[in-house]
Amino acid sequence: MSTATGLDSDLVVVLVAALWGAATGALLPRAAYRFSAPSGEAWRERCPGGHPVRGWLGRARCGQCAAGESGHSGEFGRSEQSGRSGQPGHSGESGHSGESHRPGRSGREPGQPRRSADARYGPRTAPLALVTALVCAALAAATGTRPEVAVWLLLAPVGVLLAAVDLKVRRLPDPLTLPLAGAALVLLGLAALVPEHAGEWSTALLGALVLGAGYLVLFLVNPAGMGFGDVKLALAAGAALGWYGWPTLMLGTFAGFLLGALYGGALLVARRADRKTAIPFGPFLVAGAFLGILAGAYAA
Repeated sequence: MSTATGLDSDLVVVLVAALWGAATGALLPRAAYRFSAPSGEAWRERCPGGHPVRGWLGRARCGQCAAGESGHSGEFGRSEQSGRSGQPGHSGESGHSGESHRPGRSGREPGQPRRSADARYGPRTAPLALVTALVCAALAAATGTRPEVAVWLLLAPVGVLLAAVDLKVRRLPDPLTLPLAGAALVLLGLAALVPEHAGEWSTALLGALVLGAGYLVLFLVNPAGMGFGDVKLALAAGAALGWYGWPTLMLGTFAGFLLGALYGGALLVARRADRKTAIPFGPFLVAGAFLGILAGAYAA
């Protein structure tokens, strides 16, 4: 009976985690768009049509564009900087100023009503919700009812958001990376006070310092291959991996580099990049940490 009860409780945790991931992932598209700003801007203030983007959570869809209202391209073209990320990046955004009202790209002259199909300005909701739900469900399945599962579920949506932003503009913004590291250490410290936890806060702290220092060395040796945003993200990854001990930290770190190497090799084979092409490493750092946490949680 006790075994059946334990299985039932674990299943409930996984289902709740999946629902949590789907709900939080559905709120990420607008933040993903806003943080996918060109280098020199902290975040985007306007949609590609020139209308102000209000709020951070929810769908990336502009109601004014859907209604056919014209925006103000002059205001949209200005850099509305509220802070600067420490990570150098590349824009690569189709909504960059100077092109949003150029005839020929959408077949619409300036001043003509915008079609409703142009109202979406960021990533789609369904993929982000699905990925976040799967990540949260996997973390819950590995961790069970131990108190640190709450920490992983709170950190996971931010990790998905960071990966999405880095894939888009090769940039990891400070408003996400530094608070994530602090939150990881604070939340794990609280989890360490709850009975039946399976990790150690001291190794989480040391893991953050060690992995952050390691990435800093890589950045100083080869700034073109490792961004400073990766260094700051490594603090959070080191804290999460270090919670389960040094073997987990090494495994998660190795997994991140392996995934990045496989991705780069695939691009070379497909002739979509050469040896000098820079790739966003943040998604692989996050994926490696995710795999390491899974392994550490199952082994705990």
